[in-house]
Amino acid sequence: MALKMVKGSIDRMFDKNLQDLVRGIRNHKEDEAKYISQCIDEIKQELKQDNIAVKANAVCKLTYLQMLGYDISWAAFNIIEVMSASKFTFKRIGYLAASQCFHEGTDVIMLTTNQIRKDLSSPNQYDTGVALTGLSCFVTPDLARDLANDIMTLMSHTKPYIRKKAVLIMYKVFLKYPESLRPAFPRLKEKLEDPDPGVQSAAVNVICELARRNPKNYLSLAPLFFKLMTSSTNNWVLIKIIKLFGALTPLEPRLGKKLIEPLTNLIHRNADWNLCFCVAVLISLSSGMPNHSASIQLCVQKLRILIEDSDQNLKYLGLLAMSKILKTHPKSVQSHKDLILQCLDDKDESIRLRALDLLYGMVSKKNLMEIVKKLMIHVDKAEGTTYRDELLTKIIDICSQSNYQYITNFEWYISILVELTRLEGTRHGHLIAAQMLDVAIRVKAIRKFAVSQMAMLLDNAHLIASNTQRNGICEVLYAAAWICGEFSEHLEEANQTLEAMLRPKVTTLPGHIQAVYVQNMVKLYASILQQKEQSGEKEAAQEITQLMIERLPQFVQSADLEVQERASCILQLIKYVQKLQVKEVPVAEEVIALFAGELNPVAPKAQKKVPVPEGLDLDAWINEPPSDSESEDEKPKTIFHEEEQRHSRHRQPEIDEEELARRREARKQEQANNPFYIKSSPSPQKRYQDTPGVEHIPVVQIDLSVPLKVPGMPMSDQYVKLEEERRHKQKLEKDKKKKKQKKEKRGKHHRHNSLHTESEEDIAPAHHVDIITEEMPENALPSDEDDKDPNDPYKALDIDLDKPLADSEKLPVQRHRNVETLKSPDAEVPLEEKKSKKPKKKEKKHKEKERDKGKKKEKEKKVVEEEEEEGKKVILQDLQYFISCSSCHHSEEEPPQSVQNGTLDDDYRLLAENPYIKMTYDIQGNLQNDSQVTVSVIFENKSTSFLKSMELNVLDSLNTKMLRPEGSSVHDGIPVPFQLPPGISNEAQFVFTLQSIVMAQKLKGTLSFIVKNDEGSTHEKLDFKLHFSCASYLITTPCYSDAFAKLLESGDLHMSSIKVDGISISFQHLLAKICFHHHFSVVERVDSCASMYSRSIQGHHVCLLVKKGENSVSIDGKCNDSTLLSNLLDEMKETLSKC
Repeated sequence: MALKMVKGSIDRMFDKNLQDLVRGIRNHKEDEAKYISQCIDEIKQELKQDNIAVKANAVCKLTYLQMLGYDISWAAFNIIEVMSASKFTFKRIGYLAASQCFHEGTDVIMLTTNQIRKDLSSPNQYDTGVALTGLSCFVTPDLARDLANDIMTLMSHTKPYIRKKAVLIMYKVFLKYPESLRPAFPRLKEKLEDPDPGVQSAAVNVICELARRNPKNYLSLAPLFFKLMTSSTNNWVLIKIIKLFGALTPLEPRLGKKLIEPLTNLIHRNADWNLCFCVAVLISLSSGMPNHSASIQLCVQKLRILIEDSDQNLKYLGLLAMSKILKTHPKSVQSHKDLILQCLDDKDESIRLRALDLLYGMVSKKNLMEIVKKLMIHVDKAEGTTYRDELLTKIIDICSQSNYQYITNFEWYISILVELTRLEGTRHGHLIAAQMLDVAIRVKAIRKFAVSQMAMLLDNAHLIASNTQRNGICEVLYAAAWICGEFSEHLEEANQTLEAMLRPKVTTLPGHIQAVYVQNMVKLYASILQQKEQSGEKEAAQEITQLMIERLPQFVQSADLEVQERASCILQLIKYVQKLQVKEVPVAEEVIALFAGELNPVAPKAQKKVPVPEGLDLDAWINEPPSDSESEDEKPKTIFHEEEQRHSRHRQPEIDEEELARRREARKQEQANNPFYIKSSPSPQKRYQDTPGVEHIPVVQIDLSVPLKVPGMPMSDQYVKLEEERRHKQKLEKDKKKKKQKKEKRGKHHRHNSLHTESEEDIAPAHHVDIITEEMPENALPSDEDDKDPNDPYKALDIDLDKPLADSEKLPVQRHRNVETLKSPDAEVPLEEKKSKKPKKKEKKHKEKERDKGKKKEKEKKVVEEEEEEGKKVILQDLQYFISCSSCHHSEEEPPQSVQNGTLDDDYRLLAENPYIKMTYDIQGNLQNDSQVTVSVIFENKSTSFLKSMELNVLDSLNTKMLRPEGSSVHDGIPVPFQLPPGISNEAQFVFTLQSIVMAQKLKGTLSFIVKNDEGSTHEKLDFKLHFSCASYLITTPCYSDAFAKLLESGDLHMSSIKVDGISISFQHLLAKICFHHHFSVVERVDSCASMYSRSIQGHHVCLLVKKGENSVSIDGKCNDSTLLSNLLDEMKETLSKC
């Protein structure tokens, strides 16, 4: 053994370590892949050895290779072996490799559960720390569920190092296992007051991240965080807390008043600019009241100092904070427009982009043209395509925002778009084209001008078509061709435009642009044909037809299939028109009828809002997929040649010199005849001799004072001047009216003056603008929730954290399983028959002890419940006192309304109702399956509308889950299999699976449905809480008196008792209530005393002895499970107290 250890140590001396691997990779740059392949083979041999040090070295090298992009998932099991090493240095290597390559799809990750649990309970804090760090990178829902309790225990560890890591990893656990949030939150809340600042910062970080997505659940923490904000000196913690208040303030506006003063003091006394930035963000959110304009002005002045600072980081933060304030207080920021425009000249591109974002919110009808003019100057000066493309995008966004709200002259905007077409190298040609189409379609008054500009673009297409890259500037020709074809009646020179669209150069454009050319040139042809026939110019009409027939074949030969198809169809159509023209038959009206009607814009989400017809299942297979057996019989079709064909293929004969010379001459002749081939000079040597030197070449000075532009295109500056003159005239006219109004009474004058100042901002447009609205489908459905991601992990964390924690919500703890065999009441009990009568006294004493224990447990449970209710009330009172002294939320403190059980004739209880629908329910157990219950729900339509597309969903808990169709997720509801006409009710059943039945619980649920009436359809929803009482798990089971007596004598049952005073109903009526509502059967009755029996779906026996006094009732119960019995008696007490 010793020799083997020595031999292993010597072998390790010659193994390659990580340094050798890195050195070797650097030395093999030419054949790096081959060298790494050899190293991987060596690593595989090392992983097969028993020595853990060799394996750790191999895994360390694999970790480096994984960083280079190589897959190491094949070594997952070996990584787990290294993770289980007792030596910390090896264990750290294993966890590092696991954190890099493990994911939810890793098969062997389930083997790490016990190892991680062992490391979490290690006395060495660094073993625990590395386990927590690694687990945070590859935690899965199963690992989170199994280890949540262990990690929560570590939050109370004696070492701050462990507490901090445990608090931080709980955030990942919450995301993967949301059910752990409620049990762990009280301990997480305790860490906010931890003596160690690192642990406290970690707790603040976790809670702030949770509250960022679901802030309403953390509103009760406002007093605690306010205390931390006023006492903490850690700027990082202050920033996080202020961000948290920024999320809470919109939910509770009164919170803003409370925070204004301390935050203003923070701005004055704190020199940390990051903190000032966060304070600015919060004030922008919380100051929706005019009383705090001074605070906003203070904030903006502080931020101006930041923007003027030479430090680029502070300047960026100032601009970012200013953009937050701009959303709520735009006028406070607009006064600093000069400073923002100066930032566009900054050398830092990120600052320029942030300044662009600010300009978007600072525009108005007055300054839009001025801001766009300055941005156009920056477009010309911009260096680099990224910033120039961002400028282009921002110009379009600024002009098109709020449905073109700030544009008063659309001719100016069209000219801006046309000027942007001279940008070369841009990738936003599609964006410019989309704006051209949108404006021309939606603004009718601008179509004539837009058509003239688009015709100019088509005439100069050779300047634009040079850039044919994807989304390049050539995309504007798509819009130009479509606009000229669709609105051809506005063209002044239609023949010239048609000839421009038929030029051979067009065939070099991308296929989708050629297709639009072909489609719209026939629209243009139809318009020209109609004009010629109406004016009697038959020869001109025939010439246009002949021109189309001559030029269209170049599109028929296109490589793009769509261009081919459209050109072929149109060519045949025009040939037929030519035949009719020869016969002097008028055809213009028939051709123009092919394009009758106007194309209106369609809303972006119109397709999503189309209602699905009744009876159409979009998820059903159109053709059933073939079975596995059928697919195995079929031989797969190969798309490559078989191996034998490759070796037996026909070889080309060798070409001789004469053949090569002949082919060479043919190729030269073809190149000479090709007009697109660039020829070389026939005698380059002679050329070099005859041409003068470079220094003798004359240099011609070119005057570029005027920017290069497409000929004939208008400059936007002309429209800016025209707009200024038009506004000046409007102002003069208003001044004249104002002078006339001076002759009127003083009161009226004062009133008109105020109206004048209000309308000064509202500048009248240059011409009447009729913006066409987007079309929507008939009976469109609302799609407000389309933007919400159904797979959002934060959606499951929307949990009420203030209500008391139920026993069913406790975290799962690993413990040994105890198998208990329960006896039925009909089973034989031979042991009890053999016993003597002596144990009766012992049994009596045992009963008294059990009764005392039951009472004690019941009192303890009552005390716990009272403490939880009082704690919840205290939280609400603290919050109300903290944010307000005059008003309070009565809705928070109102107790939940009790659910009426109804009469004895109806066991269905009210679930929820609104003006449209009423839901009642009943829960029934299933003897065939001890882990399922059936919930029957009656849906009643209370309205005069038609209810359809009903879908019911109930949030699952750890104990109870709704049985959904295969493939459905937890968030998917179950469709109700019927529709409800007005005044009709129907019943549906839903199955739930459960683990434990000893505790009652309530599950939150939602019913969503569509209300359809004459006015249209609306989407409604109804929230409810489904109450699973312990009695709903019982099944009425008859039992004979002798079996009942044997069951009581067995000694396996726990005992508990209750007493209810104030009972005035008869004993018979009392027994009927217990039998009906709690599913019991009467075994035997003697006067005012009766024995009753029931059985749960999981085999628990429940025996009752009911005694009726003068005005009271006492119930003694026995059951296999003491918790179930105690809860059942509490439910009976509640039922009887209502009698």
